[in-house]
Amino acid sequence: MAEEQDQGKAGGSGKKAGGSVDRGRRVLMLGAAAASTVVTVRPALAQTTGSIMSCEIPIPDPGMSGNFIAPDGSVVPPGTPGAFPPPGRNLAGEEVRDALQSGGSIRGYGYEQSQAYTNYIRRLQTGMSGFTCYASIQMSRG
Repeated sequence: MAEEQDQGKAGGSGKKAGGSVDRGRRVLMLGAAAASTVVTVRPALAQTTGSIMSCEIPIPDPGMSGNFIAPDGSVVPPGTPGAFPPPGRNLAGEEVRDALQSGGSIRGYGYEQSQAYTNYIRRLQTGMSGFTCYASIQMSRG
């Protein structure tokens, strides 16, 4: 009976002493998982560039429309000294990316106004309009 138990443990399972076959299988499975991750992530990164070309960021979020943007990017009541009126249009992801990367102005706006808008964009969080576009821009920078 002891022999049957020993055979059951060693036979048929493909295990060698110390579990070297199991380790080999784990390495193979991890390698396969890593390869599939590379295959799925690369197309996603390729799609990021396309999504930046077509995405838009409203300033401010539609739920806060009518408010102004302070130089630090916070949303403030209209008429707040030093604050800027909203752009009047959604900003294209491509122009936002260019302004964020260069530190320059958004086409059609002065430097200080552009800085206020880019500071607003940097403050975007999950659930706010434009966040997905901003996240795509961030992914494409790396």
